[in-house]
Formats: sequence, C-alpha cells, structure tokens
Amino acid sequence: MAAYLVRRVLQSILVILLVSLVTFTLLHLLPGGPARAILGPRATSQQLQQFIVQNHYDKPLILQFGLWFNDLLHGNLGYSYHLNENVASLIADRLPKTIVLMLLSIVVALLIAIPLGVYQARKRNTVGDYVLTGFSFLFYAMPSFLLGLLLIILFSFVLPWFSPEAPQSDSLGAILADGNALVLPVATLALITIAAFSRYTRSSVMENLTQDYVRTAAANGAKDSRIVVKHVLRNALIPVVTLLGLSLPALFAGALIVESVFNYPGMGFLFWQEAIVRDYPVLLGVTLVVAIATVVGSLLADIAYAVLDPRVKYA
Repeated sequence: MAAYLVRRVLQSILVILLVSLVTFTLLHLLPGGPARAILGPRATSQQLQQFIVQNHYDKPLILQFGLWFNDLLHGNLGYSYHLNENVASLIADRLPKTIVLMLLSIVVALLIAIPLGVYQARKRNTVGDYVLTGFSFLFYAMPSFLLGLLLIILFSFVLPWFSPEAPQSDSLGAILADGNALVLPVATLALITIAAFSRYTRSSVMENLTQDYVRTAAANGAKDSRIVVKHVLRNALIPVVTLLGLSLPALFAGALIVESVFNYPGMGFLFWQEAIVRDYPVLLGVTLVVAIATVVGSLLADIAYAVLDPRVKYA
C-alpha cells in the first residue's frame, strides 16, 4: 500500500503541474492579452509596455511559465489592480471562511444523510422510503440559489427565526459565534449535499445487505442493528468517501452561489464580485486554489480507502 500511496502522491503532483500549465495558458488567452485584460481598456500604451516588462511577458513562453510557476511556489498568485491587493492575501483572508461554511455543511449532511440512507435501505420500497426518495430528488435537482431564497422567505420573513444575512465579521471566531446567521447558509448547502449522500448510502447499504457475510452473521444469531453498524456500514461508506473526495468542486460551486445569496464574506463571494468586474488575476488564482484542493481531496479519498477497507490490495 505504501508504494501505491507514493505513486498517487506523485500523480497528484503531476496533475497540479498540468493544472498550473492550463491556468498559465488561460492567462495568455485572455481577450487582448494579459496586459490589456488586467489593466483594462483605459490603460495607455506606456502603461501596457511597463506591465509587460514587469511581469516578464516579453520573454519566451517557456521562460514565462518557469518564472510564473516559481512565483506560485512562493505564494505569489498575482495582483488585483481592482482591489489593489495581492491575490494570495485576498484568498488567505477569505478561504478560511469558505472552509468553515463547507465543513459545517458537510458535517451536518453526513450526520443526517448516513442514517437516512441506512433507514431507506432497510425499509426499501416502503412509504417512508418513497417519501424520502422524493425529497432527495427534489433537493438534488433544486438550484442552490432558489433553495437559499426559499429558506430566507420561509424562515426569515414568514417565520422570523433566523437572520436572512450570513455573519459579516472578518473574524472566524465572531462568525462561529453568530450561530443564528449561519443556520440558513449551512442548511442550504447541507440539504443539497444530503440529497446526494443519502442516495449513495442507500444504494451501497442495499448492495452490502445481500452479501454472504451478512447472511452468515445473521445465521450466527447477530442482531440486525449490530450487523448494520459493525459490518455493513463500514463497507457501505466507501462510495461515500469517494463522493466526499470528489465533491469539492461542486461544494465550492454551491458555496459560490450560497455566499452570494447570503452575502457571506468567503472566497466564493470574492470570486462572484470579481467576475462581475473581470478581475482576471483573482479569478485565475481562485480557480487554481480550487483545482489543487480537488486533487488533494481525491488523494485523501484514496488514502481513506485503506483505512476503511484494509482488504483492498493495491498492486
């Protein structure tokens, strides 16, 4: 297994290099070139030439990529001329808030989705299973912005229980302390995630309930609850781990919309605001960070396989 993990780490590094190359290519495919796209249509020829020289755009492409990648390794993701700040600083300020929002939604989703999936698998083709399946399809198909707006209307205006706006503090501690304002953004992301996770859990548990080891355990007198918790659930969680590792892009896409709806000061909201004004350095910096997070998530999912199912042989 150690050799397999080493290969996966090396593959992940290769993918990150390829992602960096694609991001670099996108930078040079911007309308009018990177200098015109970043400085805007009002920039003078002198300003454009100065920008080109400062950022090494007058050098061969292979040398440009080497210098650009070296900047990445040193944490330099470019400069936002719209916000007059380093992109790395902007992301470092906003990323922890997005991570908190995503982690809270994932934890809530797993705590609800796994029991729901197990219940549906054990009570398959019953009224309860059909009702929960209907709700799963409804939330899975519903756009996150629509779900967020519906929750605001229902729980902020019709029933004034929660704040229609997310916490606005710059401090993580203050954001976590404002639980009332976090409820609706977390619920919006969690409900959509629950729909996907519960369906995967249901299918996986149903498949494992038909295996020989379940019949053997039942023949030896083990209780149904013990069979499910001790044997079935561990095997059934493997597809959910895969889904977790590969759901980071979808979660960020949902966070982008949710943060915009609830005015949450995270990285998704930053991406949304800068997309409107075509702040390309910020957009490319965020894209690169999300791509790297996706690769890391996939790698962690592979590592989790070994923890959940040591029988798997990695040849």
